[in-house]
Amino acid sequence: MLEILDTLVSLDLFKVFFCCDLEKCHGACCVEGDAGAPVTMEEVGLLEEAYEVIHDDLTPDAQQQIEEEGVVYPDKDGELVTQIVRGKDCVFVKNEGECAFCAIDSAYRCGRFHWQKPISCALYPVRLSKVGGVTAVNVHKWDICQPARELGKKLQLPVYQFLKEPLIRRFGQAWWDECDLAAKELKKAGYLD
Repeated sequence: MLEILDTLVSLDLFKVFFCCDLEKCHGACCVEGDAGAPVTMEEVGLLEEAYEVIHDDLTPDAQQQIEEEGVVYPDKDGELVTQIVRGKDCVFVKNEGECAFCAIDSAYRCGRFHWQKPISCALYPVRLSKVGGVTAVNVHKWDICQPARELGKKLQLPVYQFLKEPLIRRFGQAWWDECDLAAKELKKAGYLD
């Protein structure tokens, strides 16, 4: 791990290649798993606000779940996550053909909402955790993302470059610049071959 501006960064951020391939995965990360997406307390109000804007984009089951239980719930570890339906699908999913998309992200991209989506979703496959009060930045490997790793390898696109915008959103431009410099130094030293 490397220390970058008060974070501990896994070398996988530089070594693992990644680029979402929706044609192959169909947005499975939004509809697979056993819990919703991790959210911060600050994001709960934004999710409630987003729900008012995207209500009609959601399935009737998702609308009912949110009306009965709210936009988030505590998972088995007590962390807040987005509500799910059928034990796996995020309530904020919007289906278009065979693909699952985030309805909040779609509204943001169309100018209907001012916030993109929870940072944990924007950062995937990066997962953040606390280690002794320091934020650890790790790369999560999930089988459903194999097509993304294959496309990323084909494009020679490491995770930190694929996630440039969300990493800047979460940590700031100075952090990303340090991350980019670290990648160049690691490559020069032969650690990324």
